[in-house]
Formats: sequence, C-alpha cells, structure tokens
Amino acid sequence: MADDRLVDDAPAEAWSPVYDDDGNIDSDFLTRVAAAIADRDTLFLRPEVGRLHESELADLLVRLTPEARQALVRLMGEEFDYTALTELDEAIRLEIVDAMPNAQIAEAVRELNSDDAVYILEDLDEEDRKEILEQLPFRERIRLRRALEYPEESAGRRMQTEFVAVPPFWTVGQTIDYMREDEDLPERFSQIFVVDPSFKLLGAVDLDRVLRTKRPEKVEEIMHETRHAIPAVMDQEEAAQIFQQYDLLSAAVVDDSERLVGVLTIDDVVDMIQEEAEEDIRRLGGVGDEEISDTVLTAARSRIGWLLINLLTAFLASSVIGLFDATIQQMVALAVLMPIVASMGGNAGTQTMTVTVRALATRDLDIYNSGRIIRREVLVGLLNGVCFAVLVGIVAAVWFENVGLGEVIGAAMIVNMIAAALAGMLIPLVLHRFGADPAIASGVFVTTVTDVVGFFGFLSFASWWFGLH
Repeated sequence: MADDRLVDDAPAEAWSPVYDDDGNIDSDFLTRVAAAIADRDTLFLRPEVGRLHESELADLLVRLTPEARQALVRLMGEEFDYTALTELDEAIRLEIVDAMPNAQIAEAVRELNSDDAVYILEDLDEEDRKEILEQLPFRERIRLRRALEYPEESAGRRMQTEFVAVPPFWTVGQTIDYMREDEDLPERFSQIFVVDPSFKLLGAVDLDRVLRTKRPEKVEEIMHETRHAIPAVMDQEEAAQIFQQYDLLSAAVVDDSERLVGVLTIDDVVDMIQEEAEEDIRRLGGVGDEEISDTVLTAARSRIGWLLINLLTAFLASSVIGLFDATIQQMVALAVLMPIVASMGGNAGTQTMTVTVRALATRDLDIYNSGRIIRREVLVGLLNGVCFAVLVGIVAAVWFENVGLGEVIGAAMIVNMIAAALAGMLIPLVLHRFGADPAIASGVFVTTVTDVVGFFGFLSFASWWFGLH
C-alpha cells in the first residue's frame, strides 16, 4: 500500500530540497528517505536519491545508520552512484564496501573513472582487490594495477588513466574524427597529448586551439611543450603546489622514462589540497589519520601515543618545579602565578609553530629566508612579551600587593615569549631538516620548551629577587 501511495504522489511531491538553510541535509528529506528504505520503496528512492550529486549522496549516507546505508545501496541497484564513495571518510566507505560482494564491487569499478576506482580499491584487502581486478577487462585491469603499484599519496595513485593521446603527424581533422568515433574517451578533458610510438610525451594541444585550427594543419605544428609534466612518483602535495603555482587545469603524468601514463585534473587536485590541509591540522593536534567516523577503539589508539609522550614531557616540566619547592613554600603566590607564564608562552609558541609548519608545507619558508623570518618572530615575541609583561605585572602587583612580584613575572613573561617564538620557529625547521614531519611532533616539543623555560625563568627570578632558597 505504501508503494501505491508514493507512486501517485511522486511526480508532484518527491523532489524535495536536499539541504536546509544552514547547509545541512534537510530533516524532512532525510525522514522521507529513511522511511522509504524501511518500506523498501524503490519507486521513491531511485528517482529521488538517483538525482543527487555524488557529494550530496555522500552527505546523505553519512546521516544514515550503518544498516540504512547498506540497504540503500542494495535498493538503488544500478542507479546507485558509486562515485559518492570517494567523498566519504575511509571508515564509512569500508563499511559499505565490505558489505558488498566482490562481483558487485567489480561491476561498480567498471563504471568509474580510473582515479575513483583506485581510490576505492586501495583500501581493500590484497585478496579482495586481486579477486575484483581479475573480473575486469584486461586493458582496464592493467591500468588499475599499474596505478596501484605507485606509492600512496603519489601523483600516480591520484591520476586518471583515461586520456587522449595522438601522434604528432596527425592532422587536426584526423584528431577531431578520432575523438568523435572513439567510445573510450574520458568524459571530460581539456588537453590532447602528443606522443611518439613508444608513448614518450612530446607535447600537448589545448582543445580550444584544436577548434580554432583548420583541418589540414598537423598537430605537431600547433602543439606546445608540456613544461609541467608531473612524475608519477611525486608526492601529491608537491603536485598540488605545481597546479597552484602555474594555474593548471590538467597536467600530464609520466613515468621514469617520460612516457605518458595518466593525467591529473584540477578536481582531483582540489581534493588533494583539502586532504593535505586536513592531515596537517590533525597532525598538529596529535591525532594522526583519525576520522570523525572512526570507532572509539580506533580513535583512542590514534591519540594515545602522543598523549604518552606529552605525559613524559609534563614530568620534565614538573621536575623543574621540584627544584624550587622550598622557594614556593616560602612564597605561595608563586604557585598561583606560575601557570600564567607557562600558558602564555605555550599559546605564543603554538601560534608561531602553526605559521611555520604551514609555511614549510607551502614552501614559503626555506633556507634563504629563514633567518629573516626568525628575526621577525623574535621581535614579535619581544613586543608581545613587553605588552603582556606590563599587563600581567600590574595585575600581579595589585593582586598580591607586591610590586616586586609584578616585576618578576613581567621579566619571566618577556623571556618566555621570546623562547616561545624561537621554539615555534626552530623546532619545525630542525624536524623538517632531518626529514621528519614537523606537523606531527612540533606541538609537544614546543609546549615542553615553553613550560620548562616559563617555570624555570619565573622561579629563578623570584629566588634571586627576593633572596629565597
């Protein structure tokens, strides 16, 4: 009965908005889809969900329960857009794919562009991946295997192996006829690549140039050199920087012999830039590759390592305080004010560290300008230190009715803010110099420096100023 009612209403009522005014999945739309999944109402789901863009479908899947997601994939059948899986967190994507038989995954992969297919296959177990690849046509299987052999997060993993390549002696007319007749062309492309018989890249021709040129003209006469061909083994972050620097829409990907093996397009690069930015943010927080959809155990495991290191550094800072236990006993106000010095230094160090790590990632900071930037950050630390030294010094002097205490904490504040600036710059630079990722380890070490310097400086100044022992 539910199917008959929804069939009657579908033409007038089914096309509801996907998002509400706040940019979230519309609650009414979500309720209707969930009800249709519960009723197994494919006559509603296939036109209503089938119209969604891949990113909209991914947002919908995130809001559904795990059981509803799997049911939706089954009910949609061939109407399900598997490209949406590439828009999901890894945990949700694997949850959906693991519930699908390998034959269904193989059928889905055949309908996807090679870059999207690799994105799904690379997370599967080796045995399942092998079984799925064996069910694909020979040519497609070879393409995907070659892409999967490249390192993770490399241009070769993110490239699309569907492209248009022609020999240099072809005419523009032959090239146009070829593009009209060949059924295996990519859905969208903006360049035609020119190759020799061994598929070595010679150059490229933009589509608009082809359209403006008469048919008898040879391709080699209108092609231009591909000055920004990207090695397949290049890290995806470096590839994205090339796109950003030269305002590229697409770029050829070549192997070690400079043979054309694929193409990177701007839509893939935008995803790569977002992925790298998110990775840097997570690493700065010490949470590794954690996703919001990860299980409790997975999330706890990804965080515990750096929490343990942070615990060890906290003991180091505490041991510095222990050196002045007698001093603190004689003047309890020191214990009250100590956290202020350390906290301000930690925040200042984190600010400098964040700017430094991002500058290293974007290559805006290198050996040639590092000295100038370090001097700038030290002066920034000095200026901020003086400002807050005056402010905190006045508050401390009034609070405890002790001018000397205000002077001591002011001096400690200046020293720690300068130390924070130096640590925020030098620690990421040193880690980067020795090949470590500064986004992963910098935070813990910068905080340790500011805590140790802050406690030691403040308590040392107090001991000297007031003659405490």
